[in-house]
Amino acid sequence: MELPDRLGPYRIVGLLGRGGMAEVLQAQAFGASGFVEDVALKVLLPELRGNASLEKLLLDEARLGAQLHHPCLVAVHDLGLDDGVYYVRMELVDGADLSTLTLGEPIETALALHLAEQVALALAYVHARTNARGLSIGLVHRDVSPQNVLVARHGHVKLGDFGIAKQTHVAETTQAHLRRGKYAYMSPEQIARAPLSGASDQFGLGVMLYELLRGKRPFEGESPLVVMDRIKEAAPPDVRGMDEDVAEVVLRCLSRRPEDRFPTTEALARTLFALRRMRPALGPLDVAEWVASRLSRVTKPPARIETRPLTQ
Repeated sequence: MELPDRLGPYRIVGLLGRGGMAEVLQAQAFGASGFVEDVALKVLLPELRGNASLEKLLLDEARLGAQLHHPCLVAVHDLGLDDGVYYVRMELVDGADLSTLTLGEPIETALALHLAEQVALALAYVHARTNARGLSIGLVHRDVSPQNVLVARHGHVKLGDFGIAKQTHVAETTQAHLRRGKYAYMSPEQIARAPLSGASDQFGLGVMLYELLRGKRPFEGESPLVVMDRIKEAAPPDVRGMDEDVAEVVLRCLSRRPEDRFPTTEALARTLFALRRMRPALGPLDVAEWVASRLSRVTKPPARIETRPLTQ
């Protein structure tokens, strides 16, 4: 598909990825005295542009992202409009998402705990957000999945994609009453359209941690409907072979009732930190080495699907 040469003041370099509603472009921003910065631009898919409800989602994501500042979150820097096309300027993470990096294979426990802890820290920050009066706004990500966790080549971990995040006191409307989010990582209450809290994101993180450790998800089936039925039932998955302390955390996150999970995501993050400290030390340099080894096995680079020369 042909990409535009420019969008607003940015020069388009290539396509980083495409999802069900939006695509992310790699672009360059230019400034005085030869200043050049690589950035990411998120835009609706061409066939969806002009859809007022989807444009509102993109605008809401930009406004929300601009208020969130945490080292484990993808930063949002700007919102623009060019010839009727809205775009969100974001931090460019040079690396790949966890889905690409794991290659469907289990990873070492210490690494899985480190990755899960970084995501939990981001979620704890999000869940603790308050309004101007210091009251919780009940912000829930609602789409915690390996596809939304980016790991940079230098080893840092960042949670992205707040396109479906909601304040729990705000009424939700969905186009054609479709559930947003990746169904395999939804919580039982999300599938049942019940009110959501931060505990719902804990469930998604639990699914992801199980998948990192086992190379498969805890609730699988031959169709999305079967998977969602199994999630609603949330029977404890098979954790045989997992370290006992890690299995306890996974099972608690995957509890069917939200009140049976951790009291806060901060408590979950602290527990993951404690478990990680009992294992071999692992930091960003080790993660960077793992990312490099995984990317070397990918036959096609996960980014820059279509590229242009980097000269202006």
